[in-house]
Amino acid sequence: MTDRRGGVGSTGGVRGDLKQRVKTARKRTVSQTRWLERQLNDPYVARAKREGYRSRAAFKLIEIDERFKLLKPGQRIVDLGAAPGGWSQVAARVVGPTGKVVGIDLLPIEPMAGVEFITLDFLDDDAPKQLTDLLGGPADFVMSDMAANTTGHKKTDHLRIIGLAETAAEFAREILAPGGAYLAKVLQGGTEGELLANLKRDFAVVRHVKPSASRADSSELYVLATGYRGAPGKGVVEED
Repeated sequence: MTDRRGGVGSTGGVRGDLKQRVKTARKRTVSQTRWLERQLNDPYVARAKREGYRSRAAFKLIEIDERFKLLKPGQRIVDLGAAPGGWSQVAARVVGPTGKVVGIDLLPIEPMAGVEFITLDFLDDDAPKQLTDLLGGPADFVMSDMAANTTGHKKTDHLRIIGLAETAAEFAREILAPGGAYLAKVLQGGTEGELLANLKRDFAVVRHVKPSASRADSSELYVLATGYRGAPGKGVVEED
């Protein structure tokens, strides 16, 4: 018997719920649907939830650090474009209470133990001083998982993300201690030219790194520069 009041037994209520779900689903674009499917089937997303990380990106830094031993107890770390905080979280767990991690972003970030988040544009003139003051000295490691807004046009997107990496590298030079490291996201085939030349000049070794946590269908790549000289010099480029 149909309950006309719309309760649990109401056929009309069930039909209404189904209609609402279908209607909501139809509002999603193709790209949104693909993103949702990818998230639901991504083992790193599930692992991040299981292990308490704020994002799957945490595993990219974990893998890179396991290979190159970048993070150490007591270090001063700067995380550019830190939201939602996955990389800062990894760094804080390694540097410990004797170290310092500062994450900056244009948007506020939910507080996290062991990390100081500030809402700041690293392009601001006083940003380097603010960061070194918060750190209590120069940084040992500047890392950036920032990505410029994409247009869908491959060449334009390359230019945007390389420009962002170049600007972040200039910022890193202002706050890094001698021997420090810089890690930034770029795109496959996009680390040539001025960015690479400048990094080779100022760092002992420059590497191209593609962590397995980066999605297989992504052109995402990282440039890692270690052994900051603090002065012009000849560098070595290694491909990984």
